[in-house]
Amino acid sequence: QVQLVESGGGLVQAGGSLRLSCAASGRTFSFYGMGWFRQAPGKEREFVASINGIGGSTSYADSVKGRFTISRDNAKNTVFLQMNSLKPEDTAVYYCAQGRTIAATTSTNEFGSWGQGTQVTVSS
Repeated sequence: QVQLVESGGGLVQAGGSLRLSCAASGRTFSFYGMGWFRQAPGKEREFVASINGIGGSTSYADSVKGRFTISRDNAKNTVFLQMNSLKPEDTAVYYCAQGRTIAATTSTNEFGSWGQGTQVTVSS
């Protein structure tokens, strides 16, 4: 059974940075793409970023391109989301997810396992 545990969320001022981590267990980590999604109050969960199993391909939502960077350390079974130049509209619960395949996919339907989420709050 896959377990995903996020950490690193918190409160930060606009323009600041946070680094989210997600530790995975239960399956061979490098065989699967990983992704980050977020959900703000009253809104649907949305794609943020994804990375393929070997870390050579990434995908980003337009709203975070140039500010967020996804990476992974397969030796430590961990995926990261470096968030810079944060804006109040980035405020949400951020979820780590493991894909059903090795690809860097973008649809929630293509991710089969989810973490419990970590809150990110950006004050103006």
